[in-house]
Amino acid sequence: MIDHIKKIGVLGSGTMGGGIAQIAAQSGFDVLLYDINTEILQTAFGKISGFINRAAEKGKMTREEADIAIERI
Repeated sequence: MIDHIKKIGVLGSGTMGGGIAQIAAQSGFDVLLYDINTEILQTAFGKISGFINRAAEKGKMTREEADIAIERI
């Protein structure tokens, strides 16, 4: 059953929600990240993008993998 899951939703973009969204995107899932506060949501996306970009800079993933993960959110 889990093989059929392609997209996940994460409610809340605080520390935990942002982390879940990041790991899910890096694992190949499309992610819908939702928060009732758009400013917090935008901040979370910026942080997630930053974490993924730093991982690419450190050689933990390729630049292409990082770009794809960011596009999944």
